[in-house]
Formats: sequence, structure tokens, C-alpha cells
Amino acid sequence: MAADRVDAVVNLCKRRGFVFQSSEIYGGSRSAWDYGPNGVELKDNVRRQWWQAVVRGRDDVVGLDSSVILAPQVWEASGHVGAFADPLTECKKCHKRWRADQLIEAYEEKHSKPPANGLADIVCTNCGTKGDFTEPRDFNGMLRTTVGPVEDAGAVHYLRPETAQGIFVNYLNVMNSARKKPPFGIGQTGKSFRNEITPGNFIFRTREFEQMEMEFFVEPGSDEQWHDYWLEQRWNWYIDLGMNPENMRYFDHPKEKLSHYSKRTVDIEYRFRFAGSEWSELEGVANRTDFDLKTHGEHSGTDLSYFDQDKNERWVPYVIEPAAGLNRAVFAFLLDAYAEDEAPNAKGGVDKRTVLRLDPRLAPVKAAVLPLSRNEELSPKARDLAA
Repeated sequence: MAADRVDAVVNLCKRRGFVFQSSEIYGGSRSAWDYGPNGVELKDNVRRQWWQAVVRGRDDVVGLDSSVILAPQVWEASGHVGAFADPLTECKKCHKRWRADQLIEAYEEKHSKPPANGLADIVCTNCGTKGDFTEPRDFNGMLRTTVGPVEDAGAVHYLRPETAQGIFVNYLNVMNSARKKPPFGIGQTGKSFRNEITPGNFIFRTREFEQMEMEFFVEPGSDEQWHDYWLEQRWNWYIDLGMNPENMRYFDHPKEKLSHYSKRTVDIEYRFRFAGSEWSELEGVANRTDFDLKTHGEHSGTDLSYFDQDKNERWVPYVIEPAAGLNRAVFAFLLDAYAEDEAPNAKGGVDKRTVLRLDPRLAPVKAAVLPLSRNEELSPKARDLAA
């Protein structure tokens, strides 16, 4: 399965109504894609399977649907306003902009070692120029908007870059109303927005995307055990839905590259085999410790600790977060299901055909009734049977 397989799936998606380029009649947008009749059904089926496995099918997880636009203080407290930034660099020759860390990671994957001289050793894949990049600078990935009739500093809000913070600020509401206590989780799906420097690879990296996230609140000291548990649960979910385990692997983030909130993060990666990067993140499972509840408690003045009556002590829950990208999951399932085979035709020969070997639970069409002729008596019966 190489780059030509990715191209074949992208072409199939357009032909068969899975995914179209957004605003195509105006030239399209490389960072936005629209889901057609088959695509919207496939995506909804993936979402439903996640919801059943992670939320509805469990008695220790409940659901939530939080707002896309939260109070700005949420993002200030979480660290997104100050720290949600990527290193931006630009090729001086062609003026193509890149994330410096991704250029270095691609080099490391190809050469099995980091570039000795940093960006000076890296070739711009857009124009072929070697080592002629600007000094990296921080670029905040939050998408800003204004709320209200006056566009001043007080009107600035942000489109959420993740669904997680909506869960954290509703932690007390959900725990009290659902009568839950740790260990328990809150899950939600929905759109998030990030001003990606280099969107691309079809629906893999876009500025508007859908997430399937769950925050699982546990007692400190039990967090490592729960982290391993959810890693296994999430891995098995993909296998159960037909994904080939040979195209999957774990990637344990080095400590020096962990996010500011993370004690440990392990990605479930899929072999997308993009140009320059064979493996890419499909889902991340992070041990966020007590960072989120503590920081929101401190900034809001609300006590988000939990009183353990059995131990007669109070503690702030640690959080285990399985975070999956719905768009990436759809792409991975399509790549994994894509096949080409041969079938006999009516003339006694053999035709090549394209087949998507999707699990029936994911397939956009489960069964079809297709009359062989436009018979006035047969067609109504066929419609009745299909109904």
C-alpha cells in the first residue's frame, strides 16, 4: 500500500460520493472537504460505533455536547492562548510555509537520525531548495472570532481547538446531575478548529475537523493502570471493526516532547504511507494528570476536587483522555478496506473491479435491491422490498 493507493482512494471518494473538495466550483480549498451521500453515512456510522463503545455501551461514561464558542477565560486558563503554538518557518525561495517540527520529524523518519544542522540540512519539498528557511517563530493555532455588535478587545472569542475543555468546565455539572463518582468518564463528539500551518493529505489534516474525545476521571495513583486499560480498549475497537493490525502501531511520546499537561501520551498510529511519512497519528491516549481540573479550579475559584468518603480525604482527579479524529478514522478505514480484484463478466471474460471491504457496521449501504429491467410491474415490488 503506497502513495498510489492513497491517490486511488481519494479518486474513489469523489467518484462514489464519499468526499468532495469544498467550494470546488470556485477553485476549491486545500484545507476543507465536504462529505457526500456515501461519506456522510460512513462518517456517521464510525461516530455511532465510537459512541456505542465508549459512551452508551458503558455504565461508567456519560455524554455531553458543549458549545463550540466557550468563554475566552477557558482558553486562557487552559494555556491555549499562551502556549497553543507551533514553530512556523518559511522557505525563502518559494515562500512556502512549514511547521519546523514536522520538517525535522520527517527528516528523522527518513534518515533514522535528526538533522545535525537543523533546518540547514532539510530540503524544501515544494521547490527543492536545501536549507534556506527563515528562523522559526511561534504561530498560535487558535482561530479567533468576535461576538457581539462591537468588534473590540472584549468581543474576541475563539473557536474551540479541542472538545476536551468543554468537558472539564462541565465536570461538576455532569458528576452531580448524573450522580457519578470517579472512576467515570464524559464523552463527546463534535467539530474543532485549528489554524494549521500546513493542512493537507486529503482529510487527514484540515483546519475544521471532528473529534471523538472522552475524559476519564480517576483517583491519583490508579492513573497508569487506567491509561493502559484505555490504550487496549481503543486499539481493540479498530481491530474489531476490521482494521488490519499490521497497519497499526503504538508510539510512546518521548518525555521531552510531551504536552505541558501530559504525564504520558501514547498514539495509536496508522500506516497511511503519506509521502515522507509512513506512519501518522490516528488517535492519542494521554494521561493529563490533574492539570486541567486544577487550573480551571484556580482560575474560576470553583472547587473541582472530589471528597472520597471511603478514605475520608479530598483529591483532584487525574484524567485519562482517549482522543480520536473522526475524519482520520474514516480515512484509515477507507484505506484499509480498499481492494482491487477480478470478477467474471457476462461475456465470459474477466473485469477488474474496485471493492471496499468495509465492516457491515460501517458500510454506508448495507444491502441494495436492483431490478434488472424497467418493468412496470417489477419496479413497484422492488421498491416495496427495499423499503
